[in-house]
Amino acid sequence: MKKTLFSIFILATMIACKKEVKEEIAKTNIDLNYPETKKVDTVDTYFDTEVKDPYRWLEDDRSKETEDWVKSQNKVTFGYLEKIPFRDQMKKRLSDLWNYEKVGSPFKEGDYTYFYKNDGLQNQYVIYRFKKDGDEPEVFLDPNTFSEDGTTSLGGVSFSKNGKLVAYAISEGGSDWRKIIVKNAETKEIVEDTLIDVKFSGMSWKGNEGFYYSSYDKPEGSELSAKTDQHKVYYHKLGTPQKADALIFGGTPEEKHRYIYGQVTEDDRYLIISPRISTSGNKLFIKDLTNPNSKLVTILDHTDSDSYIIENVGSKLYIVTNLNAPNQKIVTVDAANPTPDNWVDFIPETEHVLSPGTGGGYFFAEYMVDAVSKVLQYDYEGKLIREVQLPGVGSANGFGAKKEEKELYYSFTNYKTPGSIYKYNIAEGTSELYRKPKIDFNPEDYESKQVFYNSKDGTKVPMIITHKKGVELNGKNPTILYGYGGFNVSLTPSFSIANAVWMEQGGIYAVPNLRGGGEYGKKWHVAGTKMQKQNVFDDFIAAAEYLIENKYTSSDYLAIRGGSNGGLLVGATMTQRPDLMKVALPAVGVLDMLRYHTFTAGAGWAYDYGTSEDSAVMFEYMKGYSPVHNVKAGTQYPATLVTTGDHDDRVVPAHSFKFAAELQDKQTGDNPTLIRIETNAGHGAGTPVAKTIEQYADIFSFTLYNMGYEVLPEKVTDEVKG
Repeated sequence: MKKTLFSIFILATMIACKKEVKEEIAKTNIDLNYPETKKVDTVDTYFDTEVKDPYRWLEDDRSKETEDWVKSQNKVTFGYLEKIPFRDQMKKRLSDLWNYEKVGSPFKEGDYTYFYKNDGLQNQYVIYRFKKDGDEPEVFLDPNTFSEDGTTSLGGVSFSKNGKLVAYAISEGGSDWRKIIVKNAETKEIVEDTLIDVKFSGMSWKGNEGFYYSSYDKPEGSELSAKTDQHKVYYHKLGTPQKADALIFGGTPEEKHRYIYGQVTEDDRYLIISPRISTSGNKLFIKDLTNPNSKLVTILDHTDSDSYIIENVGSKLYIVTNLNAPNQKIVTVDAANPTPDNWVDFIPETEHVLSPGTGGGYFFAEYMVDAVSKVLQYDYEGKLIREVQLPGVGSANGFGAKKEEKELYYSFTNYKTPGSIYKYNIAEGTSELYRKPKIDFNPEDYESKQVFYNSKDGTKVPMIITHKKGVELNGKNPTILYGYGGFNVSLTPSFSIANAVWMEQGGIYAVPNLRGGGEYGKKWHVAGTKMQKQNVFDDFIAAAEYLIENKYTSSDYLAIRGGSNGGLLVGATMTQRPDLMKVALPAVGVLDMLRYHTFTAGAGWAYDYGTSEDSAVMFEYMKGYSPVHNVKAGTQYPATLVTTGDHDDRVVPAHSFKFAAELQDKQTGDNPTLIRIETNAGHGAGTPVAKTIEQYADIFSFTLYNMGYEVLPEKVTDEVKG
């Protein structure tokens, strides 16, 4: 057993009555006995360069040896967490604040209006419905009944055109593999056998007789980690067995793509096929469903853009695209000749990123202006009708409804305001508050500020910093710096119960909009990909330096956090600048950059990362930042809590296992390097509320404890004030 003595001298600094009060807290000793992690002699050769992979055996997620390693690591980790004196208090506060009714925006299907609701601490949201305003809502579908422990979740719902049938997908243990169940929406009775082995799929109905879905052939070996790279679109006709489902696209070598989606237009006229070879860029085809003998018509035969059909009026197609328009635009074209040379601008590109929706006979163009929402309403001739007056500065979502609807519902939130739902009169352009959550949190006690800082190469990067009003900028505020920076994903302001608890404790929460994201369109995304990936890490490091230079915090009180691609961000930042932060929190991270593409659908991420097999130059570049390959002996790394799920089949847990093993082997000094492995859990979607609360309680407790707190900061302040 590798053993290190974790010794902390805590000095709590408290401010009260304009007078500094200092209290010496007794030395706390926690023995950490890390499990011995076996090393093997596995060596890979990339372009004549040998790379050792001593923990390759941890990639076998089905072996008893890996299972035993997981158990032994969890024993050490939870043994440590249990000794944090305020862990239970943190969990209780999270549970108390979480325990309020949360309701989603209503949507209409057939004769009913449906909505999602969670009473407070239910593990999964329940779908309710009612026929007319004033009716008592009834439970339509309760995912909490799917499994005793709440780990089977709802993965998607799709109603037939008349709303009388519903197909819904379920995920077991957090897996990306789904099952599809079809019910009679009126009687709630299951109408046929369950479809199985469905992955990365929507469910798009053709009338009321069947639906299109996507999946892969079941892989040989482990379904959690084996590679899946040939997606296929099927049509399932109700009343027939799954084995009789028609293969629509993806069955030939010429049609091989990693992701393919089939969608039917609202008027049932066209089937849209969108094949992708990676997470960015798609081809685009349509098929006229009114003609049984019609062939697929090509709109785009390359993957140089992200393009999709948002609407049609007869044969007139409305296409959202970033082809030669990095911030996106909408074009129109006739389905008879739909190629780009016939496109006509409908809503032209602007300096801001466009994310449109449709509803009630109008287009709603939502723009991100420095990561904040602005919404414009257009008619079908492209005439600007009005700017939608939003309730404040933040994120608005949900500007979409069926064509015949007279009103729609949208949500509005920011980092300090819990999400509220507004009813919007589409013709008049007026909003009224529909539902506001009753939560034990007062947004007026907090403030959010957007700043711009310079990255290493001079690029200006925005960041929103949120905290209690009156926080003293003395460099001693516990701070979480959260980032993602990839895959064209935009981090826009939204409320988080967990972050509210963090800020209650005097914590600061900071979110920079790093390159690699989509906040400023395709150029911003590309600037954080492949051979420019280091820009993302530089942006994050510069954000940390800004917070320190401006006395929001200091290295002793700074934690960095991110998940998935954000886990890579944390891993790369902590290995490049271990001196910059006190705590590192990489969650479900992509951490072995030389082998990520060999697992499940990982090869589809090559647009952002490239792969180690592309070229010698790309290999050297990726090896230069790959967290697993850059843990160096004799270095003092920050206190680290790696988190993952043992059933994560998107970013396989081996990434986290190998990184934790490297850290435990090479860490110098007393900072703990632990891994918390959630069992029967996946990448995060559908995680039961009870598990989510436990995870945040452990993450926040670990963070504050390693910043030197023996009691919660808010409790200390209250006691001194009293």
